[in-house]
Amino acid sequence: MPVTPYLFFNGRCEEALNFYKKALGAEVGMMMRFKEAPEQPPPGSDNKIMHACLNINGAQVMASDGCAQEDKPKFEGFSLSLNARDEAEADRMFAALADGGQVQMPLGETFFAKAFGMVADRFGVTWMVIAGAKSP
Repeated sequence: MPVTPYLFFNGRCEEALNFYKKALGAEVGMMMRFKEAPEQPPPGSDNKIMHACLNINGAQVMASDGCAQEDKPKFEGFSLSLNARDEAEADRMFAALADGGQVQMPLGETFFAKAFGMVADRFGVTWMVIAGAKSP
């Protein structure tokens, strides 16, 4: 049974979806706004995203604006890992995610991969990009 990450963007979900579509070629499989729910939405959240499902490199990631408690979402204690087809794709994805974000480990060759790097994107989500995993 797969484990599907569910990210809460505290009011920036639509911006995040558009960013991941452009940066990673993500596809939005479904999206529902709070105003589409049968219950009365929280004040000011009509057009906010209640639930969305992204397909990124064949994997599902769910997202929402959630019930914003703070202005900036906090993504701590985990990373999303992207397996690139080759070093060129890894470089492209890494650069796109780094735009407006923070590089934690530059993309480069390691003892376990032809290309590996870590970056926190502009929303604070940490990504590990890898290509050409080496066998021990």
